[in-house]
Amino acid sequence: MTKSVEPPARTIRSHCHGMPPLDAKIASWMQDALNDPRLFDWIDSHGSPLNLIHREPMSNNVAELDDVAKHHEVDFQVFFARKSNKCLTFIEQTIHDGVGIDTASEIELLQAIDRGVAAKDLICTAAVKSESLLTTCVRHGVGIAIDNEDELALATKIAKTHGRPAQLALRLGGFWHQGEKLFTRFGFNADDVGLLGKLDRDVVNLVGFHFHLDGYDASQRIDAIECVLRWIDRAKEQQFAPQFIDIGGGFPMSYLHCGDQWQTFWVQLESALLGKRDPVTYRNHGLGLLAINGQIYGVRQSYPYYQSPVRADWLDSILSAPIGDELVADAIKRRDLQLRCEPGRSLMDGCGMTIARVEFCKRNSDNDLLVGLAMNRTQCRTSSDDFLVDPIVIKKDSHNDGAEQFGYLVGAYCTESELISLRKLRFPYGIQRGDLVVFPNTAGYLMHFLESRSHQFPLAKNLVYDDPVRLDPIDVDAAHP
Repeated sequence: MTKSVEPPARTIRSHCHGMPPLDAKIASWMQDALNDPRLFDWIDSHGSPLNLIHREPMSNNVAELDDVAKHHEVDFQVFFARKSNKCLTFIEQTIHDGVGIDTASEIELLQAIDRGVAAKDLICTAAVKSESLLTTCVRHGVGIAIDNEDELALATKIAKTHGRPAQLALRLGGFWHQGEKLFTRFGFNADDVGLLGKLDRDVVNLVGFHFHLDGYDASQRIDAIECVLRWIDRAKEQQFAPQFIDIGGGFPMSYLHCGDQWQTFWVQLESALLGKRDPVTYRNHGLGLLAINGQIYGVRQSYPYYQSPVRADWLDSILSAPIGDELVADAIKRRDLQLRCEPGRSLMDGCGMTIARVEFCKRNSDNDLLVGLAMNRTQCRTSSDDFLVDPIVIKKDSHNDGAEQFGYLVGAYCTESELISLRKLRFPYGIQRGDLVVFPNTAGYLMHFLESRSHQFPLAKNLVYDDPVRLDPIDVDAAHP
């Protein structure tokens, strides 16, 4: 007699897989929330999509960085890049954890001030700073990462008008790395040796130096730090008293468990572009890559969803690196400086997910299955071509399995390009109207950075998974201005 074999137990990952799979890291609170019997009620009450957030992972991520700095005995302060997530819950958490806030607009700044964040725990790094924003900074004594001569002249004028000194950190850019100048749109040219002479000492306090670099290359940060430390020495020789060096954001994180999956995905995508296998993306989208005469060209238009080292280990590699005859950490300590940073995405690691309801399933003219979600692509997207993490499907009726299906997630904007995910997905037990599709780990930039009210669709509500579950104050304030 043949012994029957029990089917494998289902998990929250069982109902959806990418082709090939890219399995997301899922925080324990996310597991709890996705198994919560109230999940469908929350969508019914607050609409689709719904952002679900949790604050505890933020504290853990900050603690990782603090531990590295303590190991190196470096005076250290994290400033949360508020632009990465608009929820006011995270302001509350920064106050609780003693974390500063990096603000990129006047509203972000005023929200922090209104909630009692001290000026010493704020910095304004807005890419474009209006007179109103600079006036608010000067009036409240908030540090300004000054980016160009027009900003410098305006901040100086405002300081004179209000009789209060402007607290300025000079933002530098154009550092030399491996014989080439690093491109950036931000900051004064680091080769401009006359820059300090443009500061009006009567109304300007030079409190520090700041830089921002694109990407996640630790060696570039090390060269930038070495250059900025020379600027700090020059400033002290000219009787300025800078107190900190701010290395900006760009702290790497990984969304995926497995680096092998990440490499396999790109191998399979290239194979599909070359016609060696079926497409793994909608209409064989190359995500920045292009096949020409049997060769692959282009650059991946994607965040590196798997990378190593990340966060704490990455910071440790910088502080442990040699510059001259000493380590970076020792060079900072010797100058009695505070090291500051402004991570956003890596502090939001594990802090949220976006949930949308399936509204239809249909076939397009190529007979592809399209799964229509009550959301649009700006509600889970940054500047990359796609969010390359497997979604999770929560079945409305767990007892009503369908046949295996393969298809794509599409959104509500009236364009042919309105794909929520370009990746081909496998639904082992089918998918149908009323099911929920969950995008894990979207709190950093993906929820809010590009969100749009085109077609006059409402913005997604933000629900705090706490006891009790509640709307974030950003939505409460919007409902009761």
